Amino acid sequence: MKLVDLKFRPGVDKQDTAYSAGDDRKYVDSDFVRFHYGKPERWGGWTNLPNPNKTIVGVVRDTHSWVGLDGLRYLALGTNRKLYIYNEGAVYDITPIRETQALTNPFTTNGTTTVSVADTGHNAIQGDFVTFDSFSSIDGLDMNQEFEITSITDANNYTVTHTDTASGSTSGGGGSGNAKYQINVGPATSTYGLGWGTDTWSSGTWGTASSASDVVIVGRNWSLDNFGEDLIATVLDGGTFVWDTSGGLASRATALSNAPTASRFSIVSTDTRHLLIFGTETTIGTPDTQDDLFFRFSDREDATDYTPVATNEAGSLRITDGSKIVGAVKSSGQILVWTDTSLHGIQFVGTPFTFGLRQLGANAGLIAQHAAIEVNGKAYWMSDDAFYLYDGVVKKMPCSVQDFVFDDLSYTNKNDIAVGLNTAYNEIIWYYPSANASQIDRAVAYNYLEGTWYTLSLGRTTWLGAYVYEKPIATEYNASATANVSTILGLTAGSSFVYEHESGNNQADGSAITAFLETGSVEIADGDQLMSVSKLVPDFDNLANTMTAQLTLEQYPQSAANVTTNGSITNTTEKINVRGRGRAVKIRYTTNTIDDTPWRLGSQKLQIRPDGRR
Repeated sequence: MKLVDLKFRPGVDKQDTAYSAGDDRKYVDSDFVRFHYGKPERWGGWTNLPNPNKTIVGVVRDTHSWVGLDGLRYLALGTNRKLYIYNEGAVYDITPIRETQALTNPFTTNGTTTVSVADTGHNAIQGDFVTFDSFSSIDGLDMNQEFEITSITDANNYTVTHTDTASGSTSGGGGSGNAKYQINVGPATSTYGLGWGTDTWSSGTWGTASSASDVVIVGRNWSLDNFGEDLIATVLDGGTFVWDTSGGLASRATALSNAPTASRFSIVSTDTRHLLIFGTETTIGTPDTQDDLFFRFSDREDATDYTPVATNEAGSLRITDGSKIVGAVKSSGQILVWTDTSLHGIQFVGTPFTFGLRQLGANAGLIAQHAAIEVNGKAYWMSDDAFYLYDGVVKKMPCSVQDFVFDDLSYTNKNDIAVGLNTAYNEIIWYYPSANASQIDRAVAYNYLEGTWYTLSLGRTTWLGAYVYEKPIATEYNASATANVSTILGLTAGSSFVYEHESGNNQADGSAITAFLETGSVEIADGDQLMSVSKLVPDFDNLANTMTAQLTLEQYPQSAANVTTNGSITNTTEKINVRGRGRAVKIRYTTNTIDDTPWRLGSQKLQIRPDGRR
């Protein structure tokens, strides 16, 4: 009998069948196992970032970190309902105020917790947030607090829900005060619009809602960047706002002066100090003129000047390929901009034209706003059906899990896809919603130095690499959890958790991480005869607890006459005894204990001998 070293290609291959022949030995499935220096390694754990957890209202769609002139670290988080700043262990609500209304006796009570509010032309929607101040108490209720709007009665009336019950019923009370409305909230996820007129012309019954539609109402998104030490925040198909650090952490973001009021996203040209706003208005201040392929850029060093004159560097351009600008990233010497069909480069050329625009690639559009990333001078992105890179030339990337990812993708919610960088392991990770999910629940990772792929069952709505913070920062959304914010009355469910990854060995709640790695079916010898397998010799580094090894011996790829043996491995296990015969063998390793360490798998050897052809 002899020991045979089973050498497997690094990465996971889900494109081919599971059967391996000759030297084509591969891993076919895994979860929470990465490939580092060509070897499988268990993922690290994650912990709660101090304070933010369950205090972030809504689903986080973009994060951005920077260091202010005061030397403090700032982390901005844009959700579908709020805009936040996290600073040295504390969370601050900086959501812009849409408008402030002076009201007189607006409140009506009915002896319950429900309070009706009268405000002519309030322009609020259900779920918006309003803060009342300077009003008198009514029927024992202190109304000078922040509320989530419970329901919209009509264009002039809505209701809020108090934590206390009114002691009586009063129609029109509270005296005089102010109602401060935050910007309208957006959907947590994308949905099909089923209202009147959404289906094809003449289908259905006149005046009734459609039962089917191909119109997608896209979930709320943000683009966040810093202009100097100040935050620039653009809400999808809405306004652009600025948060000035000099105003202090108690201040709110405000509308950026002279900026368009309806745009898709924005980005700061760090080298030239211009603010570029994409998919924006051809006439500033007129939302009806929003053009999804049109973009503006401000004057140098002045994010409030968009009027081109002979003495400044403001201007505008329009991309002609595609139906909409989807996303952009900063790259070496240029800004890369994607439409839904193509890639373009924007370069500073100086006066009088300021920026030049050229197409870099066709038929390689971007699937979502946050699905592209730049690493070491190369851009990587996810399209509707493949992964691409740009290193001077647009290239389709070979991907060993491509069919698995795109066959299991919810295209309704594709706009939620987010990409992040984990520099410690040379990984680019795309987080996406699977076919039956309304929120992100899976990920696909690519090691850009080793060219390997793998997948995992991890849902993160954003991932921020270790730039300002020492470890990656990621967010997770729980649609059924209500944020722990006692200062907001009537708050409904839907909150986000903020994690520090590569921290500890467990999940943030202390539970174990279930990790597994499965090989393909490997022929013993050439598969022309049966072999007897008697032992598995494992080779692990940093294995702190017990691992289960499951060996399955197969007669033929489609045979049901398989023999499975389970064994336990610790850091002192020399071998696992096996008794079985087959033409091929596959192995599945699993760990699921608290305080598992990031083990690495080395050589895998089987003791075998020929055992006939029948």
